[in-house]
Amino acid sequence: MSTTTVANPGYRERVGYQAALLGGFAFVATALLVIGDLATRDAIAQREAEDLLASLSQVIPAGLHDNALLADAITLDTTDGALTVYRALRGLEVTGVAFETVGPGYAGPIRVLLGIGADGRVLGARVLSHTETPGLGDKIEVARDDWILRFDGKSLGEPPPERWAVQKDGGDFDQFSGATITPRAVVRAVKRGLERFAAHRDTLTASAVQQVSSDP
Repeated sequence: MSTTTVANPGYRERVGYQAALLGGFAFVATALLVIGDLATRDAIAQREAEDLLASLSQVIPAGLHDNALLADAITLDTTDGALTVYRALRGLEVTGVAFETVGPGYAGPIRVLLGIGADGRVLGARVLSHTETPGLGDKIEVARDDWILRFDGKSLGEPPPERWAVQKDGGDFDQFSGATITPRAVVRAVKRGLERFAAHRDTLTASAVQQVSSDP
């Protein structure tokens, strides 16, 4: 047997061997990815829950509830699909709710977490995510500007529905210089959230009592 044959056995040139070798590498790589995903999934979920709770605490004052906001979520069926609503409870009374509402920004959707009191007034609004232009559109972030705090205490009647717009459109809300589309999207998202609350108010504010009273 020649030295060349020993160093390079013929089976290595066979298609079956090469396919098996490639499949083995693919299997090992896939297994490593799965193991990595399983190892980090719980940590990622916990971090996401912590981030959501931090955002909820900014739109629902702590003094307004004595429950765990994440634990008392309900699902509301809407024309856009299922909507998760987080309820603030004091005892059995629903004192407020929070849910996500979305507006079409300049560079993509703007996700807003909106807190609304049982009386229909805005408790707080915070932008969860956006892709607006840095230095212009990012003024909707509370960490960069206090503009979004102007929604606090507002309702569908204050200002009237027709005044729920930026000043350029004849409304009551300021716009940013060079970035009107971005604040316009947030104003519309908040207004839409208030309209959604008004349409489902009885369900959202009475569900906790109804659930308990129906238990045997």
